[in-house]
Amino acid sequence: MEAPATPPSNPPAAAAAQSIKVAAICGSLRKGSCNRGLIRAAIEISSSYIQGMIIEYIDISSLPFLNTDLEVDGTYPPEIEEFREKIRQCDSILFASPEYNYSVTGPLKNAIDWGSRPPNVWADKAAALVSAAGGSGGIRQQYHIRQIGVFLDLHFINKPEFFLHRPLAPPQKCDKDGNLIDDEIRKKLKEVLLALYSFTLRLQGKI
Repeated sequence: MEAPATPPSNPPAAAAAQSIKVAAICGSLRKGSCNRGLIRAAIEISSSYIQGMIIEYIDISSLPFLNTDLEVDGTYPPEIEEFREKIRQCDSILFASPEYNYSVTGPLKNAIDWGSRPPNVWADKAAALVSAAGGSGGIRQQYHIRQIGVFLDLHFINKPEFFLHRPLAPPQKCDKDGNLIDDEIRKKLKEVLLALYSFTLRLQGKI
């Protein structure tokens, strides 16, 4: 009698045939941010190893501070309309952000708030969180974003969690330009992306 086949570690073939668009948002505006590096690594991983997952980096640096006076007859300034439309068109969200004062960074919170203005463009989308930060690795800000997501109807994957602790001394996980240089961390990031891919399709009823 033949032994039962070993289940595949990647998504099932039915899921692999489906395509999803992921909007990747960085909570740091610093060019050398390791969180930007995580997004670059995610784009490389998805294009090489996860068929059907397309990740687009969404720049939030040009968004003005939230001010509802900028809303006129249900419309927004062009840069805000463009940002909202990119979120509206995606299937899921990848947040990569450091932690500021035990919480969400100002730029990221500002972007979340603009997206939440009516109609809420975050609603009913799958999402994942990764963070690179000193100390806790960004645990507190991730939990805060999860709380925000409850109100916005964002649905986060529960596992795996991803917290990249930035060491003060070598060996570093990212180089001076923020690029991810640690193979083990790259494997963990791939696991997050695979989970987001599968959960997005489940949420959409495609698998």
